[in-house]
Amino acid sequence: MLNIFSILVGLVALLIALVGVIPIPLVPMLNWIALPVAILGAAIGMISGRTSGRNLNLLVVLISGLRLFLTGGLI
Repeated sequence: MLNIFSILVGLVALLIALVGVIPIPLVPMLNWIALPVAILGAAIGMISGRTSGRNLNLLVVLISGLRLFLTGGLI
């Protein structure tokens, strides 16, 4: 059950992160929202017995973190 919840949190964070990749001014700031949501989902995924929810959330953390790192966290 926790794995399903982790996957749902990961999908929401992935949707926010993918919208945040669009290079329109102020839209990439959504990655600041997606990053903690994905970290929370990864923590929930670590509690569950399966790894698919955790892996999805770690992928979203990687996407959001890389986008913030490459653009200095603002643009």
